[in-house]
Amino acid sequence: MAKRTLTAVIERFAVRGSFVIARGAKTHVDVVVVTVREGDAAGRGEGTAVYYRGESAASVLAAVDGVTSAVADGATRADLLDLLPAGAARNAVDAALWDLAAKTSGVPVWRTLGLPQPKPLLTALTLSVGDPDTMYAAAAAVAGRELLKVKLAGDGDGSADLARVAAVRRGAPDARLIVDANEAWGGLDIERLAAALAGLRVDLIEQPVPAGEDHHLDHIRSAVPLCADESVHDRASLDAVVGRYRFINVKLDKAGGLTEAHALIHAARQRGIGVMTGCMLATSLGIAPAFFAAMQGEYADLDAPLLIDDRPGGLLFAGSDVWPPEHDLWG
Repeated sequence: MAKRTLTAVIERFAVRGSFVIARGAKTHVDVVVVTVREGDAAGRGEGTAVYYRGESAASVLAAVDGVTSAVADGATRADLLDLLPAGAARNAVDAALWDLAAKTSGVPVWRTLGLPQPKPLLTALTLSVGDPDTMYAAAAAVAGRELLKVKLAGDGDGSADLARVAAVRRGAPDARLIVDANEAWGGLDIERLAAALAGLRVDLIEQPVPAGEDHHLDHIRSAVPLCADESVHDRASLDAVVGRYRFINVKLDKAGGLTEAHALIHAARQRGIGVMTGCMLATSLGIAPAFFAAMQGEYADLDAPLLIDDRPGGLLFAGSDVWPPEHDLWG
């Protein structure tokens, strides 16, 4: 086997307008891009720091640098599960190794995973949180989209969030809706809010309570299925959400790569839990591996490249769908 080398750099991409959620606004995203070379072939991967877990682009880069020698000596994707914790660093290296294997063997990632021939996937489009009038206008501008994800704020008793969703429903009367509280509904009457959202034809409520406070959902009867995001990262954190959420949001940066995400999806299925595949803010290079996780779930939320100034040669988005990555991009 030819000698491997690993290099990693931080790249910055501007957010189109601003991306606003309950925790604040972002105007740019820094991603860590890993390249693993072997002979004439090169595999690439991208990771975005999971900021609510204390990661930064600098800490992710440092963690990647810490496994450079191991990867050069032939460390595998399975080895990474022991070499690095779940997080963006492991995701970036894992993705680079998947891509390298596909390019050196000629066997695409989907076939290695035992998946069917990839087809375009329906993906959600995210609407940032704002006042109802602003959110109505944003929804009306994309009313032809089939699936919208609505960011909420958790202010007051939740009535303001209901007004936001009602405004989105008026602006996009035919769209399916997911709402994302981003942990901001702690202490609120979730049963009341869920019942009202059911009347607005909402499909899914994402992460209503802060991570670690999921026990507050133990006696909740929600009229809309609940989906865990910040409360579940990888297989080690899955059991804590069983019985409290009907879905989990699988993100490769949280799970630490496609290798762990694929195993997490299988474990969720065994427990009767549905799957949404989501993402941090990322370019098409970061989203490409997530496409193959999303093929295995009920919901895909892979719109990050539409929210930033994406890299050239990125994923194709047409109508409400995202298309499989081309060979030159990844996998």
